[in-house]
Amino acid sequence: MPVVNVLDSFMHYQESGRPDGTPVVFLHGNPTSSHLWRNVIPHVTSDARRLAPDLIGMGASGKPDIAFRFADHSRYLDAWFDALGLDEVVIVGHDWGGALGMNWARRNSDRIRGIAVAETFLRPIRWAEMPERAAELFRGFRSSDGEEMVLNQNMFIEVNLPLQIFTGLAPADHDVYRAPYPDPGSRKPLLAWAREFPLDGEPADVADIVNAYDKWMATTPDVPKLLMAVEGGATLGSPEMIDWARKTFVALEVESIGPGGHHIPEDQPGAIGRAVENWIHRHELTRAFR
Repeated sequence: MPVVNVLDSFMHYQESGRPDGTPVVFLHGNPTSSHLWRNVIPHVTSDARRLAPDLIGMGASGKPDIAFRFADHSRYLDAWFDALGLDEVVIVGHDWGGALGMNWARRNSDRIRGIAVAETFLRPIRWAEMPERAAELFRGFRSSDGEEMVLNQNMFIEVNLPLQIFTGLAPADHDVYRAPYPDPGSRKPLLAWAREFPLDGEPADVADIVNAYDKWMATTPDVPKLLMAVEGGATLGSPEMIDWARKTFVALEVESIGPGGHHIPEDQPGAIGRAVENWIHRHELTRAFR
């Protein structure tokens, strides 16, 4: 598997397709890795250069001595894009990968051709919008109990991940997701992400980032956008959230990808891959279709 040096560490990534093709970059979220895209990528044109990095501190990437906040991930992801010299990029993002992708696109508008997202942070969220059980969990993550829940009990990997995949997670795949986090110290990125969730304007810097890319998504009619909606989605993918995005973002297409949990690439990889492939084809986003 390819590895590239970035800043004071390194990032692992998966690559397939044509090395000279248009880059289609798949970005995962918490607590997954590039493994999330293993069954999605084969449905996307092999004439593209298909890339899926492991975010810093996650998957097989390095674990530098940083806080693993949104801004940290953004810096290392910027360095990864630059190290590979990626331009005319199409981004596909899930969860925090969607947020990082929209943030990268906003700051690199001359290098982005299109962006597709699912189950991500479309706007800052209010505590009142969270289901009661989810709100209770995230209050725990933000308190002193978070260390016990995430670092010691490994709750994101052992409980949350399989619970949010409706079709079930095979033991071998669970082991792949589990492998990067053998001890409490290795799980710091998972807890950091849990505390970045922009709720009622906090953390303020993350809420500001989301508001900034929202404005970009609402004012860039020349950039095609695809929002993949989960049937029965809640919070990040609730009908109200999808409707808000439909009314707010420009050049946006919304496509249902069927039922599933939050980690929808595990539940509906074929539907996601086909939706992305057809959207790329419609807008001639890769050189193969121009």
